[in-house]
Amino acid sequence: MVHEISKINSIFNQFIAEIRNKEIQKDPMRFRKNLERMGEIMGYELSKQLEYIETKVETPLGIATVNQLKNQPVIASILRAGLTLHSGLLNVFDHAENAFISAYREEKENGEIKVHVEYLACPDLTNKVLILSDPMLATGQSMSLVYDAILKNGTPKKIHTVSAIASKQAIEYVKKHLPEGTEIWVGVIDETLNANSYIVPGIGDAGDLAFGLKL
Repeated sequence: MVHEISKINSIFNQFIAEIRNKEIQKDPMRFRKNLERMGEIMGYELSKQLEYIETKVETPLGIATVNQLKNQPVIASILRAGLTLHSGLLNVFDHAENAFISAYREEKENGEIKVHVEYLACPDLTNKVLILSDPMLATGQSMSLVYDAILKNGTPKKIHTVSAIASKQAIEYVKKHLPEGTEIWVGVIDETLNANSYIVPGIGDAGDLAFGLKL
């Protein structure tokens, strides 16, 4: 199932407009904050799909019945751009476990894009809900390779992916390469990838916009 948050009018679309705007992008703090706020909204929407259990909470005046999460998810983000979206998700799931994975793209002379997965810090995933976070879902390869890499830490019972912007091609790739039943949460889906595998109109390089240029 694909959940495209921008399809329903809300303040969320203001944040999308700002992360796309090349003038507002000149303020890295604003860019980071907007991605964080998008993570919070998508985390809230995603939370409606999780399992809850009835609990009793003691107030100063009595006992209240409240439905709370049955189990906390694991939030796994791809470094470095994923840190912004991760912060927003963690603001919502503040008791969640966390995982971090480094993945980078190497463009070869023949134009081929190769994705490398290196650093991995991850808790046990056995029978847990896994949220895979990456702001830009361009080709879908990074998301798929990261999932394959973290399986050494156990097999989750349910997978959600969260991205601010995705290409149509990446959505199809993720649907094909991640397990059946994976739910895809995305701010907006763009139609095109250019020759360098950047989403068009997209936003550019999310990591550079958030944290500065890299060599």
